[in-house]
Amino acid sequence: MGSNMAENHPVGFRWPMKAKERGATLIHVDPRFTRTSASADLYVPIRSGSDIAFLGGLINYVITHDKWFKEYVLAYTNASSIIAEGYVDAEDNGGIFSGYDPKEQKYDPATWAYAGPPQEANEDAVAHSGHGMEGTSPAKHRPYRDETLQHPRCVFQILKRHYARYTPELVERVCGTPRELFLQVADVLVSNSGRERTAAICYAVGWTQQSFGPQIIRAAGILQLLLGNMGRPGGGIMALRGHASIQGSTDVPTLFDLLPGYLPHPAAFKGDATLEQYMRESTVRGGYWSNLPKFMVSLLKAWYGKAATKENEYGYQWIPKLTGDHSHVTTTTEMADGKVKGLVIFGQNPANGSPHGGFQRKALKELDWMVAIDLYETETAAFWYASPEGWNPAEIKTEVFVMPTAAPAEKNGTFTNTQRLLQFHDKAVDPPGDARSDLWFVYHLGRRLKELYRGSAKTTDQGLLNLTWDYLPEEPEPRSRIRDEPSDDRVLMEMNGYTVRDGKQVADFAALKDDGSTACGVWIYSGVFPGEGQNMARRRNKGDGWISPEWGFAWPGNRRMLYNRASADPQGRPWSERKKYVWWDAAQHKWTGYDRPDFPDTKAPDTPGQDQGVGVDAHSGSDPFTLKADGRAWLFAPSGLKDGPLPTHYEPLESPVKNPVYRRQDSPIAKRFSRKDNPISAPGDPRFPYLATTYRVTEQYTSGSMSRWSSWLSELMPEMFAEISPELAAEKGIKNRDWIVVSSARGEIECRALVTRRLRPFQLNGALIHEIGLPYHWGYKGLVKGAMANDLVPLSEEPNVYIQEDKAFTCNIRKGRL
Repeated sequence: MGSNMAENHPVGFRWPMKAKERGATLIHVDPRFTRTSASADLYVPIRSGSDIAFLGGLINYVITHDKWFKEYVLAYTNASSIIAEGYVDAEDNGGIFSGYDPKEQKYDPATWAYAGPPQEANEDAVAHSGHGMEGTSPAKHRPYRDETLQHPRCVFQILKRHYARYTPELVERVCGTPRELFLQVADVLVSNSGRERTAAICYAVGWTQQSFGPQIIRAAGILQLLLGNMGRPGGGIMALRGHASIQGSTDVPTLFDLLPGYLPHPAAFKGDATLEQYMRESTVRGGYWSNLPKFMVSLLKAWYGKAATKENEYGYQWIPKLTGDHSHVTTTTEMADGKVKGLVIFGQNPANGSPHGGFQRKALKELDWMVAIDLYETETAAFWYASPEGWNPAEIKTEVFVMPTAAPAEKNGTFTNTQRLLQFHDKAVDPPGDARSDLWFVYHLGRRLKELYRGSAKTTDQGLLNLTWDYLPEEPEPRSRIRDEPSDDRVLMEMNGYTVRDGKQVADFAALKDDGSTACGVWIYSGVFPGEGQNMARRRNKGDGWISPEWGFAWPGNRRMLYNRASADPQGRPWSERKKYVWWDAAQHKWTGYDRPDFPDTKAPDTPGQDQGVGVDAHSGSDPFTLKADGRAWLFAPSGLKDGPLPTHYEPLESPVKNPVYRRQDSPIAKRFSRKDNPISAPGDPRFPYLATTYRVTEQYTSGSMSRWSSWLSELMPEMFAEISPELAAEKGIKNRDWIVVSSARGEIECRALVTRRLRPFQLNGALIHEIGLPYHWGYKGLVKGAMANDLVPLSEEPNVYIQEDKAFTCNIRKGRL
């Protein structure tokens, strides 16, 4: 669901095809019939924006048909945990959970917490955005539980009530999915789950780019936990990343609210004025995140070296503190309002690839200067003279600098793929002319800035001046003409970590300390470079061809499957011989298996949790989910999410229909950017009666800034088009390849019509709803040009991860041209 793996991830799709050859059943649930659908055993149509209703229907089916994996669920999830007495579910409140403040448009999640011992501190459960951090969680490591699952406020009963209305009939009304097809999906899933079998779910940006994207993924997690498919071979949920190292760009984040390794970024509005306050706010007593002080102090030592001492909080005051939402879309609105003066863009093309492209280009006009670092002159780099608005270049105040960068084959480095696997690659050739790697640019920019500010006594300059910045190799690469290229090995060695006293590499993150004796740039990557000349990401030993533990390096600690303790039963025995993966060896008194156990090596299955224990000592030997405060997987999220503890069906921010499930139409706390230059159409707006979704094709890549400069790819996919169904084409008098105009509340574009049965209308509550498919690869630069689908998409932000909603919005079409 939420992906077109065959066309957008074709190399990875060979594995599902191999599984199919061995008897696996492939199901594709998608608004469009694609090559993935054609390769699947079962294609199931679904209206864009209705994924939670579909997954909620599956959750309800599993519970009501008594198909859940009882022993797994009872032992490994929080099904038995009891929720606070003041909790009110969205089912009983028109789609709104308890704690909602309509004026502030945000939740106070205090009533979502576990019932249990008094809180040790007054914590704000939603101060940090999600990303798996439980640092501000009010969830205790010792919640009250009812092992019979009969208590009305235990998670299992809340879950059961919450999804009771998500029947096959409701799924058909909301999603447009025929009831019979939905039931086939349910039957296949439950038939392929349990002790002997497991099922996996793959998703991509079809899920994430929605105003409730993380909640869709949560719904899939709930489903997989009920079926016992997490932490077990052949199970899980796989995020299909759209680039070679998107996983790496969140691990070592390009996200404003995170530090490397998913540490929360200090924020002024949370009271993180001192390191001690930050630690108190961000550390939990139970689970592995209790080690956060070790990770944070080691990070500060890696960044500031000898200048980071206990007396100056290890340089903590040199880290700028967040003052609010500094995400991409919010920053763009501040650019448009003249609050941002300069912008440096690495490998990003917001003039074309970001929502509301016209607004993005308008915002670029308000800058004093912009640096675009890319392979080619992108739409963003050329906005001042080539944008479709037809601005007079002489009237654009923005000074634009274009810096040529190196392509992946022209630089060394690592890719971190979707399974957290780091693989090192060597460059094939030097980049041409003045082009340089991103690493070169950042290193030499930092070097020049340090030189420029040398001698400054200003407090605000000390963070820059004290940065460790020794990344040049002892000798330049022999076969390269670029003599001042930084050493990628040195960067990776700093990420791995070392002991400060002697500079020796640490073996892994278990060696990190909070006393300033260790330095580590990215704690989750620790172990990738454990010794001089030991770059584990270079390894290419295929081994068993299955786990292949000596192929590259998988974080954390080269574990190929997270939470793999769950692949054994509470007593430490494999759930079945067929699904054997990690198990307890009583004779050796340790965990063993095909993978490195994601669990304390010598902690026996019958070990009780310590009442006053800290970290994983608070967990028992049968609590596999060690990053959670309570050691259990969360069916119900008592903290960590800003928009509710359970996934709930809301309509997209723009929808052609009213919400058929709740009084509440859409997400109550998604950010809408209510401003005149970002109009959003109302539900059922007759001006925009159709649903639109954006997607990628195999022959072009994201905004096209790389692929449209390739003559071969441009010839294969030369022009922009809109996919429409034969029914809609007949209704509008449109023939295949006719010119059409697609409009939304933000603007209009023109393109060719592709009339195809790959798209079909949906029957929703007796109404016929048409959906239109728009690839988003074209623009006004490159060998081939075309209209930009993102010009039609509204500015918006999902509240947890700040992503835009472009997989479901409303539009209209007409025959003709602009």
